[in-house]
Amino acid sequence: MNKQDLIAIVAEENELSKAQAGRVIDSVFDAIVESVAKGDGFQLIGFGSFKAVKRDAREGRNPANGETIKIPATTLPKFVAGAAFKAAVAKKKCCKKC
Repeated sequence: MNKQDLIAIVAEENELSKAQAGRVIDSVFDAIVESVAKGDGFQLIGFGSFKAVKRDAREGRNPANGETIKIPATTLPKFVAGAAFKAAVAKKKCCKKC
């Protein structure tokens, strides 16, 4: 599924135009990004949570020549699936009939 598929589903299930559904989805994504960027995180009970995690500076290797390089510290987004989401995914993969 991609963003256009999601827009089509939201539009159909809520009797909206695709343009309206697209704006709603963009607003949701913007709110999640803004919240995580501020360091607040974003949690949807049962679905999961988004948060910012800090990665320390470290050394790595250039695969082309084996040279040691410095990788700077950074902050990355992280998603942790909620219990209901995990259960739904596990249930669908339990057998071919599901």
